[in-house]
Amino acid sequence: MTSADTTAEPATGAKAARRGSAQQKLLAFASLIALVIVFSIASPNFFQVSNIMAILQAASVNGVLAIAVTLIIITGGIDLSIGTLMTFCAVMTGVVLTWLGAPLILGVVTAIATGMLSGLASGTFVAKMKIPPFIATLGMMLILKGLSLIVTGTRPIYFNDTPGFDLISRGSLIGAVIPGFPVPNGVLILFIVAGVVAWILSRTVLGRYTFALGSNEEAVRLSGVNADAWKMAIYAVSGAIVGIAGLLIASRLNSAQPALGLGYELEAIAAVVIGGTSLSGGRGTILGTLIGALIMAVLTNGLRVLSVAPEWQTVVTGAIIIVAVYADQLRRRDPS
Repeated sequence: MTSADTTAEPATGAKAARRGSAQQKLLAFASLIALVIVFSIASPNFFQVSNIMAILQAASVNGVLAIAVTLIIITGGIDLSIGTLMTFCAVMTGVVLTWLGAPLILGVVTAIATGMLSGLASGTFVAKMKIPPFIATLGMMLILKGLSLIVTGTRPIYFNDTPGFDLISRGSLIGAVIPGFPVPNGVLILFIVAGVVAWILSRTVLGRYTFALGSNEEAVRLSGVNADAWKMAIYAVSGAIVGIAGLLIASRLNSAQPALGLGYELEAIAAVVIGGTSLSGGRGTILGTLIGALIMAVLTNGLRVLSVAPEWQTVVTGAIIIVAVYADQLRRRDPS
């Protein structure tokens, strides 16, 4: 094989991967439009402004969680703790704001810092202790669930005495500027987080190493890079983003519910895979994840509008996860 052949082969593979990623996002977007059309035809209540806002509000929490786990999955890992971490961040925010009476900004910092420290702990288990991500984050999931129940005594913490807290998610800054366009702040935060993380992945050293670790971690190590430190940093950033999701759900419910959280990680992972991020690592986009989160929110809302039993909604979600993972396997077998 000539030198020209050796340089052409990787370039061709990269082009095929980019083409496959674009096709996956196009397919996901087409599926989103198809779902909206089907549910709009099936129920006149679906395509109403109030219901569309409800869909966007639901997508804001799941979308932020999905963005957080996208970073981990691109590295070739997985994080099963994001749902209970979201709850724990909400609980710690409640402790600071309601029990200690601290200012609102301190509650926001607490949620993000709690998420970052927990993510750093998971990253340490994976990078330094060499515990498989599935087991490490499964353990963290149970630890955080237990801590949330212990700290609160199994009772919810309400934010009724914290002025402005509910506006974090349910207020509408855009609606105040553009009357008649009441997009919730939670949705605005989702897109801001998406934009920042997309910039990080495409323009920063952290983003480059995120993809590099997922593509070939051993090559990163052999190049002299401290792969463990970068992996821990990625888990910490992911945890900080989960902290934002904790703020959003606490603001949306105006309470921190300690028993909440389990199951959110599955919908987030499903959204990531639907959006084209490969479970084998090394490939993924925030735009694809956003589309996947919207698909999950539209599907859940549409089934609810059609009065489908909650048990069957769970069945459908599980089936979607299986189909999405199988589709990811097919893409890996034939990247062209």
